[in-house]
Amino acid sequence: MRSLQAELAGEGHSVSISKLCRWLGLPRRTFYYQPKARPRVINDVLETRVKATIERFPTSGYRRLACVLGENRKPVQRILQLKGWQVRRRPQGFRPRARSLPSVAHRPDERWATDLTHVWCGKDRRAALAVIIDCCTREILGWRLSDNGSAKTAEAALEEALIERLGVLQRVTQPLALRSEMAWYSVPAITRAPSKRKALPRSSRRLIRRNRMA
Repeated sequence: MRSLQAELAGEGHSVSISKLCRWLGLPRRTFYYQPKARPRVINDVLETRVKATIERFPTSGYRRLACVLGENRKPVQRILQLKGWQVRRRPQGFRPRARSLPSVAHRPDERWATDLTHVWCGKDRRAALAVIIDCCTREILGWRLSDNGSAKTAEAALEEALIERLGVLQRVTQPLALRSEMAWYSVPAITRAPSKRKALPRSSRRLIRRNRMA
């Protein structure tokens, strides 16, 4: 509005603010309005209760605290923000990741890739499918379908791939790398005795945890 008044004055037309507001259909009180920041007041009694509840539940957020206190979540959230008592979520994704390089294998059984996905099974709803593939021959070495997608599913698919290549579950004599979308594994678990059911859980648990978080 002031810039428009200055432009008109530069052209030799002296126009008042009230006339400009009338021309534009704008109330003068709207033009002269200056917003004022209201101080955010904290209820001292509620602050004491919130602090005591945080000491009982140090990992709870404002929704949980409001539920325990039986209060509206808005004032509880305001207290946490102004006091800096908010729970900081641990950053996700800081795990060893595979470098974005072409997956090249010069011979079979040099590098395997694994992944877990969900397939629709109609009346039985979704099922978890774990697959092991040879990166050189692109051959599916082992797979397992289950209804829960537990660590045993990925472990069974890996054992099936070992049986497919070696005939029996035994120690792998040459280096073998297992790759997923999230990380590389040098497969020390595979090179140990595979007859023990707990010989392969580390990579399997990471595989299942990664897909549950996705």
